[in-house]
Parts: sequence; C-alpha cells; structure tokens
Amino acid sequence: MKKIKPALTWKDKTKCAVVILLYLLFLGWVEAWWGIVLVPFIFDAYITRRINWGWWKDLENPVFRTVMSWVDAIVFALVAVYFINIYFFQNYTIPSSSLEKSLLVGDYLFVSKLSYGPRVPQTPLHMPLCQHTLPGGLGKSYVEWLRWDYKRVTPRPVKRGDIVVFNYPSGDTVLTDLRYAAADYTMMCYLYGEQMAEQIAGYIELDSLTAFQRWRFYESCYSLGREYVHGNPQEFGAIDVRPVDRRENYVKRCVGLPGEKFEIRDCIVYINDSATQTPPHVQFNYSVEWLRRPDKSDPVVAKAGLAYEDLYGPGSNPDNAAPETILPLTEDGRKALEARPDLVGRIDFVRDERTDELFPQNGHYGWTRDNYGPVIIPAKGLTVALTLDNLALYERCIRAYEGHTLEVNDDEQILIDGQPATSYTFSMDYYWMMGDNRHNSADSRYWGFVPEDHVVGKPLFVWLSTDKDHPFLFDPRHYRWNRMFRSVKSLI
Repeated sequence: MKKIKPALTWKDKTKCAVVILLYLLFLGWVEAWWGIVLVPFIFDAYITRRINWGWWKDLENPVFRTVMSWVDAIVFALVAVYFINIYFFQNYTIPSSSLEKSLLVGDYLFVSKLSYGPRVPQTPLHMPLCQHTLPGGLGKSYVEWLRWDYKRVTPRPVKRGDIVVFNYPSGDTVLTDLRYAAADYTMMCYLYGEQMAEQIAGYIELDSLTAFQRWRFYESCYSLGREYVHGNPQEFGAIDVRPVDRRENYVKRCVGLPGEKFEIRDCIVYINDSATQTPPHVQFNYSVEWLRRPDKSDPVVAKAGLAYEDLYGPGSNPDNAAPETILPLTEDGRKALEARPDLVGRIDFVRDERTDELFPQNGHYGWTRDNYGPVIIPAKGLTVALTLDNLALYERCIRAYEGHTLEVNDDEQILIDGQPATSYTFSMDYYWMMGDNRHNSADSRYWGFVPEDHVVGKPLFVWLSTDKDHPFLFDPRHYRWNRMFRSVKSLI
C-alpha cells in the first residue's frame, strides 16, 4: 500500500524558505556558488518530497530501524562537525614545550578559525576529526583526486604577538615510518647528502667556495640525500606528500609580519632595526649547579615552573640525577632559584652558538639561535632582488609555496620557470613564528617563513589542562584546575 504524503503546511514552507535563505547566505559568505546545485534537494526535502529521505523509518524490522536511526544520527553529527571544524572552531592540543611557560604541554585549546578568516578546504572530501590519517593507521583520511585552490573567507591579518595555529610549512613531504614521525624530510636529505658527499670528496671547506659553488654543493647534497632516502623504503618507510590543510598543526607566537626586517641580536628580537619587547613568559636555557634538589612540594618548584624532568633529568630518576643540569627558565624562575642559596650553587646563562640545522639549510650564513638574520620577510606584492647570496632564503617560497620552478644554470643565472630572473615578486604574505621557550623550540629559525595559506586560526581559551607529572586520570593533581576555561590572552 502506497504511503500517503502529509499535506503541506505554512510551517513547512516557512522552514524551507529559511533554510534555503541561510544556505544561500552561507554560499555567498564562502564565495562558493557552485553549491547552489543542492538547493533543489533542500526544496524537495521540505516541499515536493519526491525522494523518501526517511525511507528507513518505514522498515518493518525494528532492529534495522534502530541501526539506521543511529547511522542517520552519526552522519548528521559528522556533517555538522565537518562544517564547524572547517569554518568556525576546532580543538587543538599543545604537544611540546615550545611555548612554555605561556601555554603548557597538556593544554587543550579552543581555536577560532574566524579570527583570521575561515580557510576554504583544499581537500574538501575528508573524514572529520582526522588530520591526515584514519584511526588505526587505516590509510589517508582525505581524498586526493579532489583539490581546491587556496581561498580565505573574509581574511584578517595576523598581528604581532598573536599565538597562531598553522600547518607545519616543512610538512609537505613526510616519512611514514613511525621512527621518523618527527623528522624533517628536507633536513634529513641534506644531512644524509652531506655525509655522502664527504665520503666521496672528503671534507669540504665551504668558506673557501664562491656563492655559486656553495649553491651547487648543497643542490648535489640534497639530490644525493633524497636518492638515499627514497631508495631505502625498508628503513624510512614510504614517502607521503600532503596538501597544505592536511599537514600537522603547530602553534607558535607571531614575531615578524610581512615586509618587515627580522633579526635576533643576543637573544633580543629586532624588527626593522628596533628592539621589540620580550614576552613576559619567554624562557632561555641556564646551567644550574644543584647543592640539593628541592622536594616537589617546595614553593620554589612552582615559582620556577619546574617539572620532574627539570629536577632529575630524562627519566626523572633521582638516583641518576647529575649535579648540574640545563634548565629552561623565565626571568622570574631564574630569580626564584637565585634566591635559594641552600639549593643552588650557581646559575649561568647558556649561550647557543650552534649553526647547524637552521634555516636555510643550504644558506651557510653562520647564524645561531641567539644571533640570527637579518631577514626580509616576504609580503604579497613585495619585490626582492635575487642573488646567489640570498637565494637560499627565498628558494622554498618560490618553489614549494608559490609553485614555480627554480634553478641556477652553468652561467650562474637564476632561472624561474625557465626564464632569467634578477628579482621576484611574491604572491602571498608570510610570517615569522617563534616559541617562547627560545632555546627549545623548533620554529621559523629551523623551517623558515609561514605562508598565509598555512594559517589555521587563533586559540581563544584553554578548556582542559592536564599535568604529565601526574598521569593518572583520577588523581586530582592530573588536572591544572587554575588554567581551565581561561582565555589564552590572560595566560600569555
């Protein structure tokens, strides 16, 4: 017997008009008018009802009806989460100590995507709540064959000092073997390539080479390292290339804006040759000589923001603790320890003089984490003169982020898309991001500029905070109650 459709009411017609109006406003907001093809289906669901959208409700088997009701609810929830996560809000967890003591490991952040303008997904067909891999390692969480160009709805600029969530710029190519999950693919290629080059040609004094010779040396190193990594899948696993919005999420503080001159002199950040104010929770490494380590209950532990690993080193074993340790301390933390001569013999600032592994890996500029630059941060429409001396700084922007080919021929000419080039005009804005834990942060000093299309959003507040020193869920000390539901602005 054919089921009789209920008569239309003004309530049905009003609902249909409101839903279609809201949907059209949403399409206008995201500038995606192709979505208008779904309007007839919305109209049918409320008015014509030619498609039986609730067909499962007519099933005679109660078990099937129950199962399908759950499937319907789950699909609706996934669709709702999909749109909320893309255009409005998303949860994010602080995984590392790079922003301590501003944001702590174990902080769960509520991130607004409206702050800088929602980013239209570049991989629109993906599983909600999965960044790039399905649970259990069941494969990619997104469909690769459908890609959209970068576009941001109602874009707003990032401001200096903002804490920003963004996609890891150097995460376009990754190694799938879990042993190298945190490894930087580009860095690994250079390191392996340099080792192989030394085995072939012996030690090379780079300072004695011309800029062109150094460029060719690093190009050959990268090529050798890349061949080695790709040729040993049994060691490194498969090589995966991820689109921008499927790369890992990072969170750092924006310290440099598009078009500015950035430099670090003796740990102080300079913008356009003017010293900037250091954030209150910035940390640097200090060498601490312990006369006696404090108990965890000692007030100085909280004042200095010390964890078990800080007190006793890796493994937090008091029996193996060295008499001298390297600690990241804020200025207040340093003063708190200096005020305890019964605990501390001396505290010395640890100057970082290492030049290895910093961006650009093929630049050979001799910069350190404490003294870095100067660097001109690219801006949309900004034209920079290109030379063999500064090409390493902008090579990745030109190649990886803006999609051009770049090479240097035997006549020492720079070629972009096969044409000689003495300058380049950028098509995107870029930012310089750094952690507040300055000596223990993998940031723009390691992987360079953050393009505008990598910016995800701005953390608004901490909705949950857990303490790794107290790992048991039912231990009240596992939760940092004083941080919950506090705005990020109040914590930094």
